[in-house]
Amino acid sequence: MDPEMATPLPRLLAERASWKTSGRRVVLTNGCFDLLHAGHVALLEAAKAEGDILVVAINSDRSVREIKGPLRPAIPEAERAETLLALEPVDRVVIYHEPTPATLIRTLLPDVLVKGADWELDDIVGKSDVEAAGGRVVRAQLVPGKSTTAMVERIRRP
Repeated sequence: MDPEMATPLPRLLAERASWKTSGRRVVLTNGCFDLLHAGHVALLEAAKAEGDILVVAINSDRSVREIKGPLRPAIPEAERAETLLALEPVDRVVIYHEPTPATLIRTLLPDVLVKGADWELDDIVGKSDVEAAGGRVVRAQLVPGKSTTAMVERIRRP
């Protein structure tokens, strides 16, 4: 994969400043996006509908292992970034190394932060920073039965 597939944070911040000047609304969503499925695609489409530029922040391989255990991620971060960028709604992918995107969100300050409806509003990391900057937080509806857990269970069935 081209190492430039995932946007380095300094470049993303410069682009963010330009987008803001031109009045373009930046939307951010985040996650591992390890085993991409229809639920992820629906989330990305819903997120893109909230603004002009969709930035997807993904956990680094190290971060995924810290959260999900030593057998994850199944797909390396470079491949996850490349796959996400191939999807029409996604404009940029940025990789973060911490367990949560709190620092990234505080730095980027998207106009809209989107998470799946499985997250309670008060549990969404970055909510207070985005709202304090005049942005909003949106909980996107989930596609029933479409999750990484459900996918893994189907794969493991005899």
